[in-house]
Amino acid sequence: MAPPTPLIQTFETEEQVAVALAIYILHLSAKFIADNGSFSVVLSGGTLIDTLRKLVEPPYVDSIEWSKWTIFFLDERVVPLDHPDSNYKLAYDGFLSKVPIPESNIYPIKDKLSPSDAADEYEQRLKHLVANNTLKTSPKTGFAKFDLMLVGMGPEGHVASLFGWHFQRFEKTRWVTFITDSPKPPPPRITFTFPLINSASEIAMVVTGEDAADAVKVALGKHASYGYPLPVQKVSPEGGLTWFLDMAATSELRKTDTGM
Repeated sequence: MAPPTPLIQTFETEEQVAVALAIYILHLSAKFIADNGSFSVVLSGGTLIDTLRKLVEPPYVDSIEWSKWTIFFLDERVVPLDHPDSNYKLAYDGFLSKVPIPESNIYPIKDKLSPSDAADEYEQRLKHLVANNTLKTSPKTGFAKFDLMLVGMGPEGHVASLFGWHFQRFEKTRWVTFITDSPKPPPPRITFTFPLINSASEIAMVVTGEDAADAVKVALGKHASYGYPLPVQKVSPEGGLTWFLDMAATSELRKTDTGM
């Protein structure tokens, strides 16, 4: 069966993206909590956390059952959790510290382990959460099935810590893998794999700013099926894929569409 057609939403400004994203998350949170009693959310780093800022403001912050949320990390730099490069610290400072999600519902990496051991431990923790029904399982893949993944994209089209010329993007059996030579510092990282990412119920691809424009053009343009695909082009969840873009991120795509 072909994956669902992505919903591509473009807004004038990043501020409008932030508002639309908050509304989208509010509705999904209510839906999954009503259906299952919980809402599993996967965060990524970069500018995404800042774009979540509306969620911690009224009316959204007061309209969400935060105690039912569980939080996971799409990828993580293998550094101490209080290090400036830590995705957990970025998420904590900008989002998690401002909402009443129980600390026991937040799942950072074990930061004192090696990259290999940290990836293994995180994968085993996810499998334990599937076994005790904290997380759902995809009947299609057997991987954990998160309710929502909030995914950003690097300027050259990478997602999570799955980079274009790294073999980890082709991993088929691991849930979580690691790299020690990220082209962006810091080099050691762990990352969800594409089979785990694509087992999600919903993925929001949140991409703003002009530095992403070339990759957006490749991923969404009329020649998207040509050549060697960018990692972002491998994002294809079982449920819905919604792109949240601002005009700056689509500037090169619009040149193509208008023949400029």
